Amino acid sequence: MALSLEKIKEERKKNKLLFLVKGSSESFVNTIRRLIIEEVPTLAVEDVEIKENNSALYDEMLALRLGLIPIKTDLKSYRLPENEAEVTEKSARCTLQLKLKAGKKGYVYAGEAESADPKCTFVYANMPVVKLLAKQKVDVTMTAVLGQGKNHTKWSPGWAFYRKQGLLNLGKVKNPELVARQSTDGVFTLKNGKLELNKEAMGDSLLLEYYADLDSGITLEYTDNIIFTLESWGQLSCKEMLDTAAQILIEKTEALEKAL
Repeated sequence: MALSLEKIKEERKKNKLLFLVKGSSESFVNTIRRLIIEEVPTLAVEDVEIKENNSALYDEMLALRLGLIPIKTDLKSYRLPENEAEVTEKSARCTLQLKLKAGKKGYVYAGEAESADPKCTFVYANMPVVKLLAKQKVDVTMTAVLGQGKNHTKWSPGWAFYRKQGLLNLGKVKNPELVARQSTDGVFTLKNGKLELNKEAMGDSLLLEYYADLDSGITLEYTDNIIFTLESWGQLSCKEMLDTAAQILIEKTEALEKAL
């Protein structure tokens, strides 16, 4: 059976994608998962020059917060640095300059930072960075670098996990009202006193085993298909993450063939 993908659910506002993998193995799917988390590169703040900071946050904590705020990443314009010199010299193809300056009482938000590249800004503009009191100021210059999650989690583009596809079978249920009441994810609904199974909701449900234990009239069986869940932190779209992971896998395979 040839490998095929079938989209189950996509929530663009939540940067979340679920799809069904047919004709593959857990080993292959886990390889894709690890490539996404560890190898797909993104931009993240690496160096912070603090010119002024008399807020309640220590310099180290302020730098930590800035480093963990996701940055929209354009993989066509940036590449991974080949050595430390490219980072130190602030190579235009490897690094991005951002500035954050504020002196107004209240919260300072990520959206107030100015980026040298309009395409690459902090993902969440309304994310608080620090709170200033009267006469307090913060003035920092940041250098973001393209990096990988295997070196630090701040470069990870998102989260990915998978599980075997489970299918519920509905028989004679003893207490349909109880099952419908406990079905908080919409897998079961009660209509005219009869329990109905929503097959489309099963792909996103994490309660399948719970339902099977809840009533003997509900049985669960697993197929050879795999449900893959992908969530982006916002630096890249889910499609970009998958495409990049696939390209990395191809490059690694070609390198292995040449080594042999």
